[in-house]
Amino acid sequence: MLCRKVRTSLHHRRSRPEHGQPRLYHRRRVKPKRPCGRGRRKLFVQYVFFAVAAAWAARQCGARANPPGTSVLAAALIFAATYLVIAVGRLPGSRLDRTGAALLGASLMVASGTLSLDEAYRAVDLETLALLLGMMILVANLRLAGFFHLANAWVARHARHPLALLAGVIIVSGGLSAFLVNDTVCLMLTPLVAEATLAMRRNTVPYLLALAMASNIGSTATITGNPQNIMIGSFSHIPYGAFAAALSPVAAVGLLLVLLLVALVWRREFLTHARLASVVPRPRWNRGLLFESLAVALGMVACFFWGVAPAKVAIVGGALLLLTPRVKPERVYREIDWPLLLLFAGLFIVVAGIEKAALGPAALAYAAQLKLDQPPVLALVAGVLSNLVSNVPAVLVLKPFVQNLADPRPGWLVLAMASTLAGNLTILGSVANLIVVQRARRHGIVIGFWSYFQIGAPLTLLTIALGVWLLR
Repeated sequence: MLCRKVRTSLHHRRSRPEHGQPRLYHRRRVKPKRPCGRGRRKLFVQYVFFAVAAAWAARQCGARANPPGTSVLAAALIFAATYLVIAVGRLPGSRLDRTGAALLGASLMVASGTLSLDEAYRAVDLETLALLLGMMILVANLRLAGFFHLANAWVARHARHPLALLAGVIIVSGGLSAFLVNDTVCLMLTPLVAEATLAMRRNTVPYLLALAMASNIGSTATITGNPQNIMIGSFSHIPYGAFAAALSPVAAVGLLLVLLLVALVWRREFLTHARLASVVPRPRWNRGLLFESLAVALGMVACFFWGVAPAKVAIVGGALLLLTPRVKPERVYREIDWPLLLLFAGLFIVVAGIEKAALGPAALAYAAQLKLDQPPVLALVAGVLSNLVSNVPAVLVLKPFVQNLADPRPGWLVLAMASTLAGNLTILGSVANLIVVQRARRHGIVIGFWSYFQIGAPLTLLTIALGVWLLR
């Protein structure tokens, strides 16, 4: 906040133009004033944070040997500060976002001596990053080929009733999210669904709510459905087919619940005899690139179920798509979410630091007293933690406890189910929700907190309870 409003105005300078040239108008910016009040307090918090962090790190680096208690305290402070910024979304008074906080926390874990450089390198799970990168390349090629436009046009063409259109949105969103990363599915489908429903003169909000919730639920079904499942698949080494066989029933029933709850809450929109206007968006697509991308995608899915390591399949499939002459690799690189990959790398190191410094036998014994080996307890803890710090950080926090269970495989499945389905509780529960809300706002569509919560809260409770019952 500034002491006075900073206004930008057009300064019309009466300069003589040369013969045949138009008169130019130059934009002049008013020099910003010094921040005051609230702005100064934010800057003060920022400077104090970085000053304390730098001084503390320098002291730790200069010390020859750290007492055990100091090491534990340092790791705990770094871990808490990192996760606090991740939960809030940004460091107050600065531009440090979640990715920057993860990288800063990782660097401080090394600077403080909690982890050596070699330990930090080993903490980064390259299998997870390779799988995520390969899936991002595949999704980028499908988008550039027009695959999502075709899917949206197909649903709009065959839906003759609002309830049929809602079912089509849920099936397409949940089905694609089961094999592709759900965040990217929401990124591609949100503007298409918004444009189609606006053209049909329908209320766009329930369709976009169904898109977000179905994407979260559909991504539960497989290892490649969302980032947290990708990590769990890498940590647990559960075969792709076994993972899908265990969680696909939960996803299928969850999609049906989305249809029922949205239709009941928005009865005037769906429980009607109205017919949809015959407005079909004209898809834009590249036949050759679409054929190549779909061929690689089907081959990757077949290899996943065949038992080939998902990371190997994803990175090889993504690299093969870069060979196509139909699209420049630079366009594909622009579609990749590089900050998300950096966020993962930083969080791996931060969690490894706290695990080494503080999670000894005593902490694991205390966790055993919480009965995390029981699915209802683990699902409750994962659901609450996922809504506090987001699902990916929650999975990394619970990783040491789950992998030390007597039988970790059921624990990994419950963690994947609960951390994903908990994202439907509120708008802030998952990145997919935020993507839908933000991109809908560009079309003048406002999705309120209560509009989401009145469906998301009962849906989350019902689907997690169903998941615990099926996985017991």
